Amino acid sequence: MNIFTVSFFGHRQLDEAFVIEKKLEGLIRELLVTRDYIVFLVGRNGEFDQLVASTIRRCKRAVCDDSSELVLVLPYITAEYKENADAFHEYYDAVEICEASIEKHYKAAYKARNDSMVDRSDLIVFCVQRPYGGAYQTMRYASRAGAAYINLPEHDRSSQQHPADIAAQK
Repeated sequence: MNIFTVSFFGHRQLDEAFVIEKKLEGLIRELLVTRDYIVFLVGRNGEFDQLVASTIRRCKRAVCDDSSELVLVLPYITAEYKENADAFHEYYDAVEICEASIEKHYKAAYKARNDSMVDRSDLIVFCVQRPYGGAYQTMRYASRAGAAYINLPEHDRSSQQHPADIAAQK
């Protein structure tokens, strides 16, 4: 079976969340239809992460629930996770603690986790609307690494390459 891995990164606060959600839903539905098996890697640190997780869950129910996995990747074990582990495992198909970041200082742990997610992904989906912050830095890392990625705010089917085409190049 061909496993295709997709990671998601975005700002904590979103502009035009409904527009982003529509683009995100179209991409996820298409990936679910065109790929054998997809591992969706997500964080849990803001509006975009929450939007991604809920959109993936909704699309999985509507399109196909047995050919993908929604994985929460934490940089380290958080107090929220310790206190709510059962709820986390109920919501996500799997929860991982990133080995590359677990021993890092908490401020450096997120960058190490993000870089690790980029390195293991076939496609990275960004929602970067401002030229600063962790999502922006991760997009710069992905670009330097030559990774296949799209930035949803800039994506327009009529003027840019389609996400499935970008993913197919990988």
